[in-house]
Amino acid sequence: MAQDLTTPAGRRAAWTNSLFVDHAVLRLFWRNWGTVEDGRLYRSNHLGPRQLRAVARRFGIRTIINLRGHRETCGSDALGRQAAAELGLTHVDAPLESRGAPHKDRILRLAKLFQELPQPILLHCKSGADRTGLAAGLWLMLQGRPVEEAMRQLSWRHGHVSASKTGILDAFFREYARFTRTHGPKPFLDWVEQDYDEHALRAAFRSRPWADRLVDGILRRE
Repeated sequence: MAQDLTTPAGRRAAWTNSLFVDHAVLRLFWRNWGTVEDGRLYRSNHLGPRQLRAVARRFGIRTIINLRGHRETCGSDALGRQAAAELGLTHVDAPLESRGAPHKDRILRLAKLFQELPQPILLHCKSGADRTGLAAGLWLMLQGRPVEEAMRQLSWRHGHVSASKTGILDAFFREYARFTRTHGPKPFLDWVEQDYDEHALRAAFRSRPWADRLVDGILRRE
């Protein structure tokens, strides 16, 4: 059932769900903030309404790209959408996976959104570690930056654990780097469209059990 914010009881239910089911209580004083390109692209975890208002004022945010996708029963989703609407921000859903090989169609759609949406843009997933790091890296690749710079967006600093199942996102960038070493330079999106094999990447990748226990069992990442 979708969260109802039109009544006091509905708002209380949304906040309870956000804080204790979606773990937003851990994000009250932690934004996992990062500047990908000053004045153009920023990254964070899923901000609460008060945090979103603060960063929108400070950084002039005009667009939010929600990498979690629309989640009808999630209080954080409902509260974030309402706050974005009140601030007059463009809000777009562009869901990505954190533990699977990036889907070609989703990468291409996100690349198109980056070209079309008003900037500055704020990217977020739940924790701001994995899907957000992937999307930030994609942005840098589309600006013609080196793949090594893009991969640094997937880092311990933001809570990304490359030895876990989420390391398949690092492996995606490594596949492009390996291709260009073998075949020579090729534009990133051309490689995605013509050469990237998400099924082969999924079959080849292996994570470490200890890292999976950390990310899935202790950190309880989405």
